[in-house]
Amino acid sequence: MSSINTNVAAMTALQSLTQTQKSLTDTQNRISTGMRVAEASDNAAYWSIATTMRSDKASLSTVQDALGLGASLVDVSYTAVNSAIDVVNQIKSKLVAAREPGIDKAKVQTEITQLQKQLTSIAGSASFSGQNWLSVDSSASGYNATKSIVSSFTRTGNAVAVQTIDIDTSTMVLFDGNTTTPGGGILDAKRAADGTVDNTAGTFTVSTLDISSLTDSTTDTATLNSFISGADAAIKDMTDAAGSLGAVKSRIGIQQTFVKGLMDAIDRGVSALVDADMNEESTKLQALQVQQQLGVQALSIANASSQVILKLFQ
Repeated sequence: MSSINTNVAAMTALQSLTQTQKSLTDTQNRISTGMRVAEASDNAAYWSIATTMRSDKASLSTVQDALGLGASLVDVSYTAVNSAIDVVNQIKSKLVAAREPGIDKAKVQTEITQLQKQLTSIAGSASFSGQNWLSVDSSASGYNATKSIVSSFTRTGNAVAVQTIDIDTSTMVLFDGNTTTPGGGILDAKRAADGTVDNTAGTFTVSTLDISSLTDSTTDTATLNSFISGADAAIKDMTDAAGSLGAVKSRIGIQQTFVKGLMDAIDRGVSALVDADMNEESTKLQALQVQQQLGVQALSIANASSQVILKLFQ
């Protein structure tokens, strides 16, 4: 039946053209943004997963910054301990030289005193971002010898957790300002005649030993020998501390590499969920443009068919 009120063919052609236009708009949006899931309305599940993963990546970026900060702090402490080892080696060498009979020990002490001041300077300067692991006051409120460096962010279901790399700095301290229990550091700890730390019965510290009044007597020679032993023991203790710091530094480097790799993996995962395949979209675009042209042509033909009815009344 032909009707001038209802053009079924035109309605069908218009509906098809409208759908084609909508698909064409969606494809153009994907091409312009590079994303097939840009909003929750595109795919609620994928959008939700991608949003959560992006949030986790932002947290991992902060973790990476924290690892960089921790690596710098460890590096500063490691460098300072190495410098302190060199200085104590010089002190030890001068003590050995003073062992020679007839040496002016007062002049040797003048050099040793300057080296001792340098040790204090090294420990005090080993600070980064307001933290100093080598010159501390263990009696201070809130002091904790265990330092924590944020190392990772994990998610298990809806539960999240922050993991840390814990470092025991108690064996790395060079100077401890604790007046209640003095001598907690490697260089200001009281040492016995054999060089071992003995804060109860010890008689000298590496940072304050003084040979200026010593003579070549048997007793003073024994005292000088104990100073040499103490300096040697301090070098061993600092070497152990440097070794521990080196191990921590290595671990932080490994963790930094892992976190960077994890962030890249998250990027790839998000990309697989929400990024548009540009090869596929370009093919769709060409097909939809052809459909659009055909739809316009079909609508034009359908609209023209109504003119045929006029001929029936001529």
